[in-house]
Amino acid sequence: MIQISLCMIVRDEEEVLERCLSSIHRLVDEIIIVDTGSTDRTKEIAAVFADRVVDFTWIDDFSAARNYAFSLATMPYILWLDADDYLKEGDEEAFLALKQLPEDIDSVTLPYYLSMNPSGGAATSLRRNRLVRSDRGFTWIGAVHEYLEVSGNIYHASPAIVHGKMKSHSDRNLRIYLKREEENLPFSSRDMYYFGNELSEHGQHEKAIQYYDRFLKQQGWVEDQIQACMRKADCYQKLGQKEKSLQSWLQTLEYDQPRPEFCCAFGEHLLEKREYRTAAYWFEQALSYELPKEHMSLVNEAYSTWIPHLKLCLSYSCMGKLDEAYFHNEQARSYQPEHPIIMYNYHFMKQMMQDKAGH
Repeated sequence: MIQISLCMIVRDEEEVLERCLSSIHRLVDEIIIVDTGSTDRTKEIAAVFADRVVDFTWIDDFSAARNYAFSLATMPYILWLDADDYLKEGDEEAFLALKQLPEDIDSVTLPYYLSMNPSGGAATSLRRNRLVRSDRGFTWIGAVHEYLEVSGNIYHASPAIVHGKMKSHSDRNLRIYLKREEENLPFSSRDMYYFGNELSEHGQHEKAIQYYDRFLKQQGWVEDQIQACMRKADCYQKLGQKEKSLQSWLQTLEYDQPRPEFCCAFGEHLLEKREYRTAAYWFEQALSYELPKEHMSLVNEAYSTWIPHLKLCLSYSCMGKLDEAYFHNEQARSYQPEHPIIMYNYHFMKQMMQDKAGH
């Protein structure tokens, strides 16, 4: 049976840390918490659960802090979490089963639920390397939006980690990138992508586009390349440049087959041109997309479920096909039973069908 050290870095996380540690502390063999400068009750809460609570001077480098936390682990395997993460309720037994894995496993990936849908499943998710062998010496790379570089025998497991963010979005990461830019520090291709994300999320769309273009000229993970094109399209849309937005969506096809997000965006473009039949084709393509097994990429289930169904409702309604429109609205309602547009469609079309039957 393998033994696990939980290693975390925290700062001012009194609102969420107890939830995180309560979900996992009985399932691991050691808890090490590195505090990077809390001024609230974070360290007090950590001390209730942790074997060690250690201070680390913050130097605007997440990898430095995480690598230090990893260096303190004494167990053969290391699990990492952020303070606003927690083990999904009901997955405790599945997590304990991981302790029975053969010791030649170098890394275990777990699903990461970034947001939840009304039924309690993942609305947006991806996979992260969460549990790694200590003796492999895997390290974190990147001052911001850091990643754990792993290799070897990788096992994909089912217990899910849920991201339960409660803090409002801050500009901390953007400030770090801007400081590095001002100091002329080198940017990896990955840095360019994530700097673009930070810029776009803070409304600096023109500059974000510049960094996405710089990133796309470099070698990078294909999933990041596709996301960069999608995010660039969104920036152009917000700048009112619809043609350039469409070109950015089309650019995603240089990297892989049409993703559901592309299918929905292109279908929307055709809807605006009143090409309803062709638009419906693309929304159907979004519904038929099959996600590769053991994927590591970001998945937003909305674009392969209720959104294309809702758009098909509109498409068929515009074609005068009320039964097909009603069917797809009902499919959308099965995913989003309280969505105001879906509920409006439901009542409107129900009345239309009753009126039609009455005649």
